[in-house]
Amino acid sequence: MANLFRILSIDGGGIRGILSGQLLVALEKKIQQRSGNPSARIADYFDMIAGNSTGGILACLYLFPDKNIPPRPLFSAEDAVNLYLQHGQEIFKDEIRQKLISLGGLTNEKYPVDHFESLLKKYFKDIKLSQLLRPCIIPSYNITKRSTHFFTQHDAVKNVDHDFYIRDVARATSAAPTYFEPACVSSLSDVSYPLVDGGVFANNPSLCAFAEARQLFKKNDASKNLTASEMFIVSIGTGAEKRSLNYDVAKGWGALGWIFPVLDIVMSGAVDTVDFQLQQIFESVDCAHNYIRINPELKDAKPEMDNASSQNIEALREAGIISAEANDEKLDQIASYIVNRKIEG
Repeated sequence: MANLFRILSIDGGGIRGILSGQLLVALEKKIQQRSGNPSARIADYFDMIAGNSTGGILACLYLFPDKNIPPRPLFSAEDAVNLYLQHGQEIFKDEIRQKLISLGGLTNEKYPVDHFESLLKKYFKDIKLSQLLRPCIIPSYNITKRSTHFFTQHDAVKNVDHDFYIRDVARATSAAPTYFEPACVSSLSDVSYPLVDGGVFANNPSLCAFAEARQLFKKNDASKNLTASEMFIVSIGTGAEKRSLNYDVAKGWGALGWIFPVLDIVMSGAVDTVDFQLQQIFESVDCAHNYIRINPELKDAKPEMDNASSQNIEALREAGIISAEANDEKLDQIASYIVNRKIEG
């Protein structure tokens, strides 16, 4: 029997976060059944949560403390997905004026950030990264230093230089180029960081979480070397289908034609690469069962990460529910492993 460090990782994907959100609603229900605790939450059964962009927002919601009962999470998995179901159209608000100014996102960001920032403030208020209930890792990218930037709760607890308001963390990790303007956020030590969506290098943050978990153990005990055989990683995607690009059309594209497709290629390519790498890591130590990846099918939903029409939001919700049913056995397996904290083998 192995005592496992449990990691949940959630991909980026804009409004398609509804898919991963619905899968995690189903998982939370199974956790409640397995544990016999109807108040059990996602945060109770994972030691670290990683999330990029929409996954980063979900991670913050799962780990957000209840001010009346500080050790407990405020939001259920259903509350978290409702942010998108109820407010998705506010986040991706299609304003005619902005569309004209930006020429559909070619000369300026596609969406104004006012509605999005107001929503984040409404949900996260003035709670700090250091106040989240568990270690987490949420990627973004510093466009001035041209370097990665990771928001980590466990570092924020120890050093105010690493602490931020959660609303700023959520804004930075989801500042997808061409969709939203870059975020300029300040740490609680009053240092400014110009950041964009971590999806430009880690849309699937599972491997970042794997590395961070090893570092976390070393920081706490220099003699401890956490291995793949001591971890259990659940990686949740935001849709397996990709938009096909026509060769005869694409071969005539210049920089303008590639602006939107190349961002999609970078993000989806990184997702698949990380999945392959983690499969190899866990198989190399004969622990393939310690890594579970679920990437739901879109079914009738559209793949665009900003398609927040009422019809597409409902299609994404239905696709998420169908995917949860299709992956019922995997979700049962996950619930059993994380509640028991152990895997036979």
